[in-house]
Amino acid sequence: QAQPVESGGGSVQAGGSLTLSCQGPLKIFASYAVGWFRQGPGLEREFVAAISWHSRNTLYGDSVKDRFVISRDNGKDTAYLQMNDLKPEDTAVYYCNAVKRNNYREYSPDFGGWGQGTQVTVSS
Repeated sequence: QAQPVESGGGSVQAGGSLTLSCQGPLKIFASYAVGWFRQGPGLEREFVAAISWHSRNTLYGDSVKDRFVISRDNGKDTAYLQMNDLKPEDTAVYYCNAVKRNNYREYSPDFGGWGQGTQVTVSS
């Protein structure tokens, strides 16, 4: 399967906004819950947000709750992460991928592996 392709990253000042996009594998994307993860400099990859295949359920990491919004368009095989009120600690490479059905915080290899990610840099 083709790996996800993330886009939309960039450099913004604290308090700014960005919207990331994730193009998932065609034909299978709509069948899976999808999550966003991030890896900051010198840190391990961490869970950010996830959404069920039908969009009725969402889950957010504590550090982004009330600031980030995850959504998806199955017709376009694409997931989105709207990031508001960005903080310097949000600086990271952001990745998307399938997540486990019984634990949205954990990556699932259903999409064939990690993509290249997209860099988000927030300056103070």
